[in-house]
Amino acid sequence: QVQLVASGGDLVQPGGSLRLSCAASGTIFSTSTMGWHRQDPGKEREMVAVINSNGHTNYADSVKGRFTISRDNAKKTVYLQMNSLKPEDTAVYYCNMGIARFDIYDYGNYWGKGTQVTVSS
Repeated sequence: QVQLVASGGDLVQPGGSLRLSCAASGTIFSTSTMGWHRQDPGKEREMVAVINSNGHTNYADSVKGRFTISRDNAKKTVYLQMNSLKPEDTAVYYCNMGIARFDIYDYGNYWGKGTQVTVSS
């Protein structure tokens, strides 16, 4: 079994900062691309930021210059540093990882349960 546990969501004022973490546990041979997505009620889930195994990153236009994704391969953890938060950033944030469990052929895309981020005064 592989589990992803996300944490760090909170209520924050506009202009504030939060750091989300997502740690994977279980039988893990290797990890590939890691990412953060978000979903607001009534809307489709959207990609926020992704980082591949080489450290190459990609961001949604709405968060460029404000959010930074990073990873710690030894800890099997992905982070999302969010600065200059806006009310429109309010959503449930989900992490996902490409994980090979026993070998490179036993590959799957795994999702965490989500953590709530609310930006409001």
